[in-house]
Amino acid sequence: MNDQYQALYQTFRWLVPTQFNIAEACCHRWASSSPDARRIAIYYEDESGNREVWTYARLAEAVNQLANGLVKMGVGRGDRVGVVLGQRPETVVAHMAIYTVGGVVLPLSALFGPEALEARLRDSETRVAIVDHASSANLLAVSDNCPNLQQIIGIGFADERVLPWRSLLARQPNEFKAVPTRSSDPAILLYTSGTTGAPKGALLPHSVLIGNLPGFVASQDWFPKPGDVFWSPADWAWTGGMMDALLPTLYFGHPIVGTRGRFSPERAFELMERYQVTNTFLFPTALKMMMKAVPQPRDHYQLALRSIMSAGESVGETVFEWCQSALGVTPNEMFGQTEMNYVVGNSQKRWPARAGSMGRPYPGHQVSVLNDDGQPVAPGETGEIAVNRLDIHGFPDPVMFLGYWRNEAATQAKFKGDWCLTGDLATVDADGYLWYAGRADDVFKSAGYRIGPGEIESCLVGHPAVANAAVVPKPDAERGALVKAYVVLTPEFAQRDRGEIIENLQEHVRERLAPYEYPKEIEFVDELPMTTTGKIQRRILRQREQERAHIAATAPAAAPVATGARATVATQAATVAPKASTPPAPTAAPPAPKPSAPADTSKVSAPATPAAVPKSPTPPPSPAATPGHADAAAPAENVAPAPAGPEKLSET
Repeated sequence: MNDQYQALYQTFRWLVPTQFNIAEACCHRWASSSPDARRIAIYYEDESGNREVWTYARLAEAVNQLANGLVKMGVGRGDRVGVVLGQRPETVVAHMAIYTVGGVVLPLSALFGPEALEARLRDSETRVAIVDHASSANLLAVSDNCPNLQQIIGIGFADERVLPWRSLLARQPNEFKAVPTRSSDPAILLYTSGTTGAPKGALLPHSVLIGNLPGFVASQDWFPKPGDVFWSPADWAWTGGMMDALLPTLYFGHPIVGTRGRFSPERAFELMERYQVTNTFLFPTALKMMMKAVPQPRDHYQLALRSIMSAGESVGETVFEWCQSALGVTPNEMFGQTEMNYVVGNSQKRWPARAGSMGRPYPGHQVSVLNDDGQPVAPGETGEIAVNRLDIHGFPDPVMFLGYWRNEAATQAKFKGDWCLTGDLATVDADGYLWYAGRADDVFKSAGYRIGPGEIESCLVGHPAVANAAVVPKPDAERGALVKAYVVLTPEFAQRDRGEIIENLQEHVRERLAPYEYPKEIEFVDELPMTTTGKIQRRILRQREQERAHIAATAPAAAPVATGARATVATQAATVAPKASTPPAPTAAPPAPKPSAPADTSKVSAPATPAAVPKSPTPPPSPAATPGHADAAAPAENVAPAPAGPEKLSET
């Protein structure tokens, strides 16, 4: 193929307007034009098969009504509003209304338990929260512990403490004068897992949408083209769902499919056939499930699929080849983090992919692999992936986050000069392809979810049976890694039944955090490896798990070991597989110049007029072994539970 990478990368220029608002770019500008107002913005289908179609005109009307209501509640510039919703039209309305009044969206996964919700609501000092019936009990359980939370808006349930969504909107006018915002103003506060302590809130500006566009366009094979329809099971509460699917699709004035209910391979194919989905973002876990369930999908479904982006973990050669042969699509793998997303990846229509590689830096992003001194490593040497505040031409990269919410020390630690450190290790070859080599810290991925040990360890220690705990990844062929906890029991529980304790601890974490965070395996030990300063040496435990996995892989086949609700006790250790009844895991367009207007192949603008992204020679124009999002890909509401725990498809 003709490798166009260098021409695209070297000639690309950012054109970021001073004034920019995500809601104006993704909603209001389309609704203000009579022909565009009739465009389909959202196809929605719930778990019972009920369907809705939302045009941009209908979307804008609801956005204005909610914006009026929020202002009457006292929400203004910079105020945080929590959105605890899955994939549904009201989620889009909430986002756009909050941006319209100059507020900051606090996306919260419907999978969060009460403790996870409380921690984020309290730390962010959220004033208003919007929630549906799925998360209402968890939110209401902690609402009194959140002193800044003044109002809860509820969808689909009744409670005297909650203002009903429908009655609120029905009383509001459908016109609203949007609050002007600068492209550098904060728009989204997204909490991301860390290795120690509470999760950190990454504050993202309105310009972050512009910063995601080159990677989105390239990884989706020059989206949009006439008739493009997007669907992903990725949860809209995470970076993967928002920035890799929802917001870029609306930016270009095209329809996105939103669904509720558990993910299943068959339903995924049915949805793609019913809505003639052309573009999708699917986690490798989802692709594996689809490959196993429906090996020959084109024998059973009439698909219109033309592009697949995948992130969160490596797709792997088997799935990669299945996509090519069974779907007729070569998947583009991608790497990014909440703090600076969509920075490295592939675009199989413009430059060749190399099996196992993360890809190359997308146009507009200056990415390097640095040694401990902050200098680029030589080809083949391992270093840390870093993204510069500036592009190769010296202009600010709009994808960069503003900093961690009220945590200047953590923000400074994230940077080395102008380089933002990802914590991911890689090598780079002579042609600029990156090759993933693992995490530099203790954060890891399990089935595409980004797992921070600190929050899980803190939750475990909150149980009376636990004196101390450490969480590490256990290698797993299907999920990449399982969440494993090493636990030191308190004296009063030391002699009790281990199987019962394990079940209690798993349920303890599952109820308080998220289903994908509970430890799938627990091993009891007398003590944890510690440094002289009292820090847990997770590195030693990770190495132990890697050595065990290697021995298991090379040893002769042994008789199967029973698993289930009872614990397997060996010396001082006990492990157990979780019960099969675990909750499900994740679910899961404007100024693209109007379809007739060509875009500059070297520029991305974010207007007053729509932003232009790297343009395909074929109209209409437009503005990776990937570890994928260091977050996440976010959990999606629509993923079927696996016998050993929730799988991810939504950061994810």
